[in-house]
Amino acid sequence: MKTHISLHTRDLNASVTFYKALLQEEPAKHYDDYAFFSLDDPALELAINPTAKANPDHGTHYGIAVNDADAVDAAIQRLKQAGYSTDVEIEEDCCYAKQTKVWTSDPDGRRWEVYAVLEETAPHDGTECCATA
Repeated sequence: MKTHISLHTRDLNASVTFYKALLQEEPAKHYDDYAFFSLDDPALELAINPTAKANPDHGTHYGIAVNDADAVDAAIQRLKQAGYSTDVEIEEDCCYAKQTKVWTSDPDGRRWEVYAVLEETAPHDGTECCATA
């Protein structure tokens, strides 16, 4: 089973370039009015549709779970090499787990994280969590 996400974008080519770097994958389809990524790991289908009215919900973020901190480091290098801004968190407590992660944003401003859970932790003290990063 794969998760399917469909996103609107103001600039299809810029979004394809970003998602190629983020997902480390070429699109399975790329036309003037549509792009489609199909990945096995993570099990994801991502459709991207251009529209002048793309308005992502800025209170939402998306995440890609990876197996370990080395995979996060690889994502950091890949994103930086592609020229994208990154925010790195090393062994931070978030969402009831100690995590290492990198944050970045797609061309429309959607926040994405690539993260590895290093260990589960007890409930936190009520401080803000990663959803607001």
